[in-house]
Amino acid sequence: MAAGAGGLLAAAALLVAAAGPSPAPAELTDGNSEHLKREHSLMKPYQGAGSAAMPLWDFQGSTMVTSQYVRLTPDERSREGSIWNRVPCFLKDWELHVHFKIHGAGKKNLHGDGLALWYTQERLVPGPVFGSKDNFHGLAIFLDTYPNDEATERVFPYISAMVNNGSLTYDHSKDGRWTELAGCTADLRNQNHDTFLAVRYSRGRLTVMTDVEDKNEWKNCIDIAGVQLPTGYFFGASAGTGDLSDNHDIISMKLFQLMVEHPLEDETVDWTKIEPSVSLLKSPKDNVDDPTGNFRSGPLTGWKVFLLLLCALLGIIICAVVGAVVFQKRQERNKRFY
Repeated sequence: MAAGAGGLLAAAALLVAAAGPSPAPAELTDGNSEHLKREHSLMKPYQGAGSAAMPLWDFQGSTMVTSQYVRLTPDERSREGSIWNRVPCFLKDWELHVHFKIHGAGKKNLHGDGLALWYTQERLVPGPVFGSKDNFHGLAIFLDTYPNDEATERVFPYISAMVNNGSLTYDHSKDGRWTELAGCTADLRNQNHDTFLAVRYSRGRLTVMTDVEDKNEWKNCIDIAGVQLPTGYFFGASAGTGDLSDNHDIISMKLFQLMVEHPLEDETVDWTKIEPSVSLLKSPKDNVDDPTGNFRSGPLTGWKVFLLLLCALLGIIICAVVGAVVFQKRQERNKRFY
């Protein structure tokens, strides 16, 4: 038995070595070292403030442009608004920094509904998903401030990501849980300091980070590999209120081009024809809720593989020991009958 157990432990060591270390988290740009793309950025002073026309940007619904912010919705019930870039983005690798503010008079759980950031084929189409279209094509990042699902154990506000090829429907009653790829809790409402969100897409990896604690540092929220997004889509932001309300303000949206090397075979790909998709080990619909909110991730990392293999090997060893003991006792019992 000792020799058998030793062999199994040796096999475990080899598997751990094969699993290797988990990938390092993506580092976001500080906004200075990369290339700002002004045609996709919204910054003060806003040209055309207070009018119905802005160069490079269109807005609709309750959206109001002031000298200090773009207010998608006021703190009033049943309002929705959005702002969309007019120029399609053909960058394969990019990073979006959003300076926003969500605030209002409502107390805890008496405010809503939230803000959405978009990179989609459709633009300026109002709808039920935080003021924009459902069954969209592309990427959405939701900053949800109100729990519609009374049974949820999540802590709100809650940030989540969704990739859609037009076939998925966002379920408000479940706060989008069935189509969510990953998410995290973030205390981003009614803060007296600036609040920021960064969305990075590079070589199939989607990273979302927050800076909402007045620490001037990014905190990891979402990190998913295997994401496929086409080029030629539009950036936008939208917000909606229902029976509850909040002010949803955008102060700036800055897009940076990331200088990243791609394999030679990528040069032959028509990136405008790629269908939005995510390569997951399981469907988002297979996920169940978790009080921490951090229950979805991309493909398994080295550490996760290691833990799974270690648990499996320990289970095999325990079964082998128990089996040997049971077999020995049966042998002794059989000898008594002779």
